Amino acid sequence: MYASREDIGYDFGDDSKVGSKPVKPNPNIDGGWAWMIVLSSFLVHILIMGSQMALGILNMEWLEEFNQSRGLTAWVSSLSMGITLIVGPFIGLFISMCGCRTTAIIGGILNALGWILSAYASNVHYLFLTFGVTAGIGSGMVYLPAVVMVGQYFQKRRALAQGLSTTGTGFGAFLMTALLKYLCTEFGWRNAMFIQGAISLNLCVCGALMRPLSPKDREKYVVRSDGEENQAKALSHSTETIKSNGVLSEEPEKKQEAANEEVLGCVQHIEIGGKSGSGRSMYGLRILKTVSQLTVTVRKGFALWYSSYFGAASLFTNRVFVAFIIWALFAYSSFVIPFIHLPEIVKQYNLSRQDNVFPLTSIIAIVHIFGKVILGIISDLPCISTWNVFLMANFTLVTCILTLPLMQTYVGLAVVCALIGFSSGYFSLMPVVTEDLVGTKHLANAYGIIICANGISALFGPPFAGWIYDITQKYDFSFYIAGLLYMVGIIFLLIQPCIQKKQPREKSTEEAQV
Repeated sequence: MYASREDIGYDFGDDSKVGSKPVKPNPNIDGGWAWMIVLSSFLVHILIMGSQMALGILNMEWLEEFNQSRGLTAWVSSLSMGITLIVGPFIGLFISMCGCRTTAIIGGILNALGWILSAYASNVHYLFLTFGVTAGIGSGMVYLPAVVMVGQYFQKRRALAQGLSTTGTGFGAFLMTALLKYLCTEFGWRNAMFIQGAISLNLCVCGALMRPLSPKDREKYVVRSDGEENQAKALSHSTETIKSNGVLSEEPEKKQEAANEEVLGCVQHIEIGGKSGSGRSMYGLRILKTVSQLTVTVRKGFALWYSSYFGAASLFTNRVFVAFIIWALFAYSSFVIPFIHLPEIVKQYNLSRQDNVFPLTSIIAIVHIFGKVILGIISDLPCISTWNVFLMANFTLVTCILTLPLMQTYVGLAVVCALIGFSSGYFSLMPVVTEDLVGTKHLANAYGIIICANGISALFGPPFAGWIYDITQKYDFSFYIAGLLYMVGIIFLLIQPCIQKKQPREKSTEEAQV
């Protein structure tokens, strides 16, 4: 089984200084300010993902208010969830140009604006634009930086750090479900959305906490043990092979940087030479220098973003990563569908009285918290493969999705929901698996692709379930079809690592014969 990119023999070259040991590691890596980054990411997950997991409450209010079909109304929640994730690749471009902090602050403002404007909705289609698109894009601009920053600040305890930060989804689903229920009961759903918009402005504070690491700090990022150094030696053959194909060539990037520095040097020389000139000309030179620096930053960020997707070092040349994308296309809807449609299932089975005492969505949310932390701790153990833990959690989740329609009692549904909550804790391992596949340098762009695939899954999953219900008056077939598609994605994850590991062996055999 595959455990990391070292096992696959695939690398993008961001660990070129693998064997070197830093003289003085940065205290903020795996400690210090890194825990503030975890806190910031934790709050982001509460305010964004937690709120989205509680949209079943608002979905029922919208059904009653606008008298539209379940399939059409479900598109509001799906658009919000889907667009949050689908914009991932484009948010990766923003991060490359502006950094995580600026991107997150702008996203917080946009998200709050979407909630507030949705309070004035006159129909479902208005919600598509304000809540689905506006709030969704804002959520995406905060969510991806929150995940990427944790990956940059942690190395030894990555899975645990991601697990702790993403438990905010579980806490948020529990808290926001209770909060939205209370606000809708006391003030109505419109005022509830207005208040939630004001609360969402705290995302700007979370973004301000995302202090970027300097390039020197990133060079000290990885502290290798002797065992890891020996493991790194095994990378040399595959790295040389990739270099020969032009994947790791950095000459164009170096030439681009030299040209950029030359432009800035010329502007600075003019500025120094014109000090004796008038104040107006000096002011113009400062504007020119600022514009030049901004242009260089944008060009450099776009070049990194473009090379990750379309250049010689494209992420799509990694077959295991492509299989990971295919899995993501089917996986997320299987987790989202229960959250959106469980309130309706409870009403259909006449279990509202028990559900009011302890909602099934809250059971998923609470157990989800423990699942992320426990799976993160297990994955950080030296003798445990993160990939194997990831696969086992996926198998458990798909089994629960296929079993859920068979449960028609509150106890049965509660047990299945608890298992769904625990096994879905693998979400905290997704950034770790992605980083193992492509490296830290490409994490933002790679994880942007993964959550984009998840977004497509979330976008079409709930409306599909609602459409099936409108036809059959049952949710059973929705869960069965979603579970089978999810299983197809898991099979891709199982097949590709075996193919990837088999190819180098075949090549070495041919070389031996020659």
